[in-house]
Amino acid sequence: MVEAANTRLIGHIDCAGGGQVWVDGETLYVGHMRAPHGTSIYDVADPASPRLLASLEMPPGWHSHKVRAADGLMIVNHERVGGAEAADFAGGLGIYDVTEPARPRLVAKWPTAGKGVHRFDFDGRFAYISPTVAGYVGNIVMILDLADPAKPREVGRWWAPGQWRAGGEDYPGDADAVSMRCHHPLRFGDRLHVSYWHHGFFILDIADPSRPVLLAEHDNGGKRAHPTHSCVVLPETRDGRRAMIVAEEDVAKLWPSPPAGVTLYDVTEPAVPTPISSFQVASLAADDGPRPAMTGCHQPSERLNGAVVPFAWFAQGLRLVDLADPTQPEEVGRYLPDPPDGCQRVCSNDVTIDHRGLIYLADRQAGVDIIETSVY
Repeated sequence: MVEAANTRLIGHIDCAGGGQVWVDGETLYVGHMRAPHGTSIYDVADPASPRLLASLEMPPGWHSHKVRAADGLMIVNHERVGGAEAADFAGGLGIYDVTEPARPRLVAKWPTAGKGVHRFDFDGRFAYISPTVAGYVGNIVMILDLADPAKPREVGRWWAPGQWRAGGEDYPGDADAVSMRCHHPLRFGDRLHVSYWHHGFFILDIADPSRPVLLAEHDNGGKRAHPTHSCVVLPETRDGRRAMIVAEEDVAKLWPSPPAGVTLYDVTEPAVPTPISSFQVASLAADDGPRPAMTGCHQPSERLNGAVVPFAWFAQGLRLVDLADPTQPEEVGRYLPDPPDGCQRVCSNDVTIDHRGLIYLADRQAGVDIIETSVY
């Protein structure tokens, strides 16, 4: 039974499960979780009647579940999943000209060693990515210059101490038990806020992209049950202060635990990130016992429109959280759809907004909902 508060469904796309959704203008890009589905492109000028423009496929054993687009350029990740590996394919980034979204044209593939690229940010010029690189344990931070999309060029990299095994660094702890890997770099101004899975997060100064400088580290060292998924800085300031959302992902639990949630940090002084509040969906906060994976938080929208932040909260659907006062988060809206056909519950995996204030919610299993809200 659909649950809604301050939200209304205005459109739906019946498609394969989505890992990420992104809107550029009135074009929606959907990165899918599983091959052969790679990336789908839709015209959403009329959000009540989305129209498929193009689709790209992936070979078995690989996926491209993340996508970003800006200024006529689309980039998607190529990452190995499972044990299969396709012939004549490799991990990395696919770079496409989408000046005509109905005719995406491959401009270049930037290959990596190992599994490939997991997540990334893209500002139209630089891509901030999390690739696997020969000689390193786990994914690291890398900055690519796409000024010439046909010739992507690495301009900077950073890794946590211990990852550079080929350079003689000693890996801290058991690499198999608590992996150290860059999960998701996100740029805000001259800072790169980098989630590092079970090792918390790091803040880098990238005023010079060729020389990322560590400003702060908040290394969990495997001491929290859930991995850190993403770190999103709020665009609004309050009394001259700056706050950052740190979302845990309700997967890869190190031990049975209550569902993952969100912590808000004051990062006005980036070298000293300070926790100031936390948020959990009320129905989950009332029960502090262990729950199955993908019950709690996944991630906030990476694009924001003021202080109300949309979250994809796995089995709890869309949650709209007012962070005007980041010390007192308040849920002000929600949309919990019915599970997709054949599924026991929803699995809201990603969420974004467009210039009209419409919200796009992708289910990991199947489908994308287009939602309007009265809180914007």
